[in-house]
Amino acid sequence: MSFAPTSSTWAATTIDALRGAGFRTGGARRAVIELLARQTCCLSAQEIWDGLRRESRPVGIASVYRVLEVLADLKLVQRLDVGGGVARYEPMLPSGDHHHHLVCDDCGKVEAFSDEPLEDALRDLGDQAGYDVDAHDVVLRGSCGDCRV
Repeated sequence: MSFAPTSSTWAATTIDALRGAGFRTGGARRAVIELLARQTCCLSAQEIWDGLRRESRPVGIASVYRVLEVLADLKLVQRLDVGGGVARYEPMLPSGDHHHHLVCDDCGKVEAFSDEPLEDALRDLGDQAGYDVDAHDVVLRGSCGDCRV
C-alpha cells in the first residue's frame, strides 16, 4: 500500500480542523502541514526541520516541535516512538488508511509496510478480547538488508 496524503486532502482537512479548534494556520503550521502532506512515511522533527530549510522555509526547530505537539493533541498526526529516543510523525488520514513500520536497529532506517491479513488478525484479537480498538501501531525491529551484510 502506498501511503501518500495529498495537499488537497489531508492538508486541507488539517487546516480546517486547526481553524475549528481556534488556531491560526499560517507560517510554521502551514509549512509543517504542507511538508507532511507530501511524505510517504513518518519523519522526525529534525527531518521536518531539515526539509523546510532545504525549501528555504524560515521555521525554527522549536516551532516545528510546537506544531507537531498541537497536531498530535488534535489527532491529526500520529506520533510513533520507533526507538532511539526519537519520535516520528505522520498524518492520520480520515479514511483510517495506515501502514506499519520496519525499523533497523543498526542504521535507523524506517520503512513502511502493509499487510491485510495482519490487519484482520488485529481486528479479530480486539474482538476476542472484548475491545473496541480505535487505533494500533506495529513496529518490527531488526537489521535491514544493508546492515545484515
